[in-house]
Parts: sequence; structure tokens; C-alpha cells
Amino acid sequence: MRFGVVSDKGRVRETNEDSYKVISGREGLPDTFIVADGMGGHNSGELASRMAVDLSEEYLLKFLQPGLDEENILPFICNMMTEVNRCIYLKAKESEENFGMGTTFVIGMFFNGKFFIGHVGDSRVYLLRNGSLQKLTTDHSYIEELIKNGSLSREEARNHPRKNVITRALGCEENVDIDTYCVDVDNDDLFVLCTDGLTNMLSENDILAVINSDDEPQYICSELVKLANERGGEDNITVIIVKNS
Repeated sequence: MRFGVVSDKGRVRETNEDSYKVISGREGLPDTFIVADGMGGHNSGELASRMAVDLSEEYLLKFLQPGLDEENILPFICNMMTEVNRCIYLKAKESEENFGMGTTFVIGMFFNGKFFIGHVGDSRVYLLRNGSLQKLTTDHSYIEELIKNGSLSREEARNHPRKNVITRALGCEENVDIDTYCVDVDNDDLFVLCTDGLTNMLSENDILAVINSDDEPQYICSELVKLANERGGEDNITVIIVKNS
């Protein structure tokens, strides 16, 4: 398994409120990849996303048992995200400065030939298999709701003024609904975890073209971020590429 990661503040934002975590090569722990995109005034977004990835790592190290069965992985991820949500929510209530802060969150964990995903918000996971790029997660966003009910097309959504409004995040409310997924992993599968700073600047065809231009995950990450910045870099950009080869 090979991977690469780049996180960049983009060309417009003063700070980078994205955070990520890569857990790989640790005995007894499955390879795990996390991306979070924070939101909130002052530096609250940066705090929320950093808390999310750091607390997740702590939870994994403390509670993930070596003998865990694969049917317990998704419940474990849900329990972890629920606890992270609680911690960020309580932190946000401590001060007016951090009130209302939150973060998107997506985690991907490789275990027993499968890829387990936990997801809240509009950060995404894609799978490239046999030349086809498939979005595995569904955005929790105002725009996605409009698309679901048929009042907006995918093409119209790209330039909608409320495309950044999300309907779920960690830390914003006391309780949060978590989406989970599990996919079998094939040889040469490639997974993309990213924030909307990438997907708001690049189409899926753009992303596919960059992936197909090289075989090295780190180079692909760098080229994706470079292109997103060339297209405007309107938000922080974080991308992780994991190739099963």
C-alpha cells in the first residue's frame, strides 16, 4: 500500500482550517486515514478540525483491540465519532469565541481486505477502480438536498451561491448522525479522501485526469492541489491518495 498527502491553505484563506491524520505501519493498528475541514469564527475551525483528528487517534490507540472482528469495525468508528463530536461540542460551549464551531470528518480504515468509512459533512471519499472514479460518500449539504429532491441539477450545483452550506458536522450539536460504508478492496484500487476545497475547484473528470497522469500518490496529491490553486484556490485544500498496490 502506498499513499500521499498534501494540505494547503489555498490562495484566498489566511489560515488552513483543514486537518488530517495518517496512521500507518503501527503494530496492531489498521492503516487509517482521516480528513477534517473545520468551520467557525476566529481560529475555531482550525481548533475543531485539529481536535477531531487528534482525538480520533487517541481513541484508536486506546480502544481498538487487536482481536476486533470486522463486523465490529463500523460500530467502533461510530462510537469514536460520537465521542469526538461530544468533546468538540463541549469545548465549543466553554467560550463565546468557539461557540458553534464544528468540522466535517471522514475516516477510512483498511481491515481484512475491506475499506471501512465513517463520514459527516461534505468532505469526500472516492474510489478509482478499472478506470472509473466513483464517489463513495454522499455530501451532507444544502445543495445535496436540493439535488435529491430534483430542484437542482449537478451542473447547476457547481456554481450555486450556497454550495458551501453543510447540514451535518461534528461538534455543532449534542448528537450527530453518522454515515458508514464498507467496500471490498481489489488490487490496484485507489482511494481519494479530500475536502471541498478540492472538489469545488475541480470536476471529477479533472481529478481523474490528474490521477491517470502518474502512478505515484504523493505526486498526484501535489498536482491536484496545484491545479485547484490554479483554478482559484478559494478554500483550504486537503487530499489523501491511497493506492492498494
